[in-house]
Amino acid sequence: MREVMTKSMARNIFYGGSLFFIIIFLGLSVHSHFYITGTSTDHAGITDSVAAGKRVWEDKACINCHTILGEGAYFAPEVGNVMTRWGVLDDPDAAFETLKGWMESMPTGIEGRRQMPNFNLTDEEIRDLTNFLIWTDKIDAQDWPPNDAG
Repeated sequence: MREVMTKSMARNIFYGGSLFFIIIFLGLSVHSHFYITGTSTDHAGITDSVAAGKRVWEDKACINCHTILGEGAYFAPEVGNVMTRWGVLDDPDAAFETLKGWMESMPTGIEGRRQMPNFNLTDEEIRDLTNFLIWTDKIDAQDWPPNDAG
């Protein structure tokens, strides 16, 4: 091996290394795309009610206080697995009644405790939000959140 690197050697190493890492980057991007669209997202479970529930989530700015799958503010609990925590994941009617009771009891008025506002949602909006949270709980989030408490 030569002790001195020529310009052509440096150029070849630069272009070869750049091409190698560009190919790796493109391969990982394609793999991520197919993983997300093929396995981790439940496209079949997205109903009109789930989409309407996401609109309720966005319109009421729930993400300003809550996190969902790790995204959002850390002021209030994670809700990506709230239906599992409440034990109502497989019973949509019980999930609706539980969420409705929770939403209608807010704010609790307990001194010194953070209060969730009462958004005065209709039963249809609560049902849609319930279906959105059930859908979110059932997608493959790769073991997120890392603990049961969210």
